[in-house]
Amino acid sequence: MTSDLFHVYDTTLRDGAQQEGLNLSVADKLAIARQIDGLGVGFIEGGWPGANPKDTEFFRRAREELSLEHAQLAAFGATRRAGLKAADDPLIAALRDSGAGVVTLVAKSHDRHVELALRTTLEENLAMVHDTVAHLRAEGQRVFLDAEHFFDGYRANRGYALEVLRAAFDAGADVAALCDTNGGMLPDWIAEVVDDVVETTGVRVGIHCHNDTGCAVANTLSAVEAGATHVQGTLNGYGERTGNADLVSVVANLELKLGRQVLPTGLLRDATRIAHAVADVTNFPPASRQPYVGTSAFTHKAGLHASAIKVDPNLYQHMDPEGVGNDMRLLVSDMAGRASIELKGRELGFELEPERVQRVTQRVKALESRGYTFEAADASFELMLLEEVEGVRPSYFDTESWRVITETRPGDEAVSEATVKLVAGGARIVAVGEGNGPVNALDHALRQAIQQLYPEVVKFELIDYKVRILDQGHGTDAITRVLIETSDGVGTWVTVGVGHNVIEASWMALLDSLTFGLRRHGA
Repeated sequence: MTSDLFHVYDTTLRDGAQQEGLNLSVADKLAIARQIDGLGVGFIEGGWPGANPKDTEFFRRAREELSLEHAQLAAFGATRRAGLKAADDPLIAALRDSGAGVVTLVAKSHDRHVELALRTTLEENLAMVHDTVAHLRAEGQRVFLDAEHFFDGYRANRGYALEVLRAAFDAGADVAALCDTNGGMLPDWIAEVVDDVVETTGVRVGIHCHNDTGCAVANTLSAVEAGATHVQGTLNGYGERTGNADLVSVVANLELKLGRQVLPTGLLRDATRIAHAVADVTNFPPASRQPYVGTSAFTHKAGLHASAIKVDPNLYQHMDPEGVGNDMRLLVSDMAGRASIELKGRELGFELEPERVQRVTQRVKALESRGYTFEAADASFELMLLEEVEGVRPSYFDTESWRVITETRPGDEAVSEATVKLVAGGARIVAVGEGNGPVNALDHALRQAIQQLYPEVVKFELIDYKVRILDQGHGTDAITRVLIETSDGVGTWVTVGVGHNVIEASWMALLDSLTFGLRRHGA
């Protein structure tokens, strides 16, 4: 288990799951818990047993199916209801029966919330906190307190907010996490309050921040600097409204910038893989510009940057991306200089002499002026480099012609039919494919035409398709750019096509996609 001197507490499965559009099954939650444990956090909050049937099922299955190497599982719940004994409250019983060694109790620390939301007295709320903590401690569970709306409550009635913390600690709570539930605080405000709480009460303080001001990570770090030794957050910053503090950013800043070792040594290097794996389970694509673990976090586009990176990568990077398991990427664009092309070529396995670098640079700029983009389309760029180096573009067939017809009848969905005529393997091939759209029909026809010669194409699957209309002022006569992402079940590649209409551009991107895939598979 990780050290108890500093807590890294993940609440992705509970607070993060409250994000709009994010729905996790019990199997999803178990899979995410295993990934988060690999990061080395000390605690994983599994949910609210008793209040949510799915969370009750999660804790039941976790006892049998979840073997955590680093983290302890925490159950979330509320203090007992007004007028009840903690031992008689069924929701408290669900916390006892969850099997979790740690219970995190949410308690009202804002006087108006006590009176208006709980509809009870301030004195009864203190008793609810004390009784619930004492009962769970007597049952052998460790108790953390989430002081809800603490910072707003502190501003409204400092004395009462501090009394809530004292009630919890007098009953045996280990930590009081001060919650910026509305997410409206700024770093200096957080630091001032945390410093006062630590100095006045002597309790162990934690921090739980939401990102409504865009300061959740900064607020968390300010709290730590002021004396907090327990930080809460979520993977990828998931959470209600604008989300919670991104736990990876918090931990990376603590370890890499402030020199505080808060995870087991070396596990931060798995951060990028884990963040992306969790994104796959949630079905929320990872944000490319996410600090530390985003695909763009260490990506360089400008030629000036590439020239400097060629000398020393640290000149335009705040750290070595390997520290969080990420990679440096170079984008090829009309902003690229020769250094960008040279480094990108080397990344793809090509050593380009200066004259060839110059030709490719000019070619990229010319193509991008016509609407192409190679920032994301590495596969199309690699085919261009092959053509430059080998003198001929890789080709597995020659196109004679293609056409698409879309037919629609009243009351029925439109159906597209594509015909392609190719020459491959010394023979003329004519193939017809149907699809729910012209591009889908072309894709089917093209695969059908060549799969006898190249059975590898059966593995290829078009997984993403993006269309961008360029020069929109020209209306229907505008240039169209299409990006296609293809998978072979092992990896993915992106190709680009540009044309006067979406079907022409799509055909070009499809040709590049199949050509790259066949070469990748050694056809």
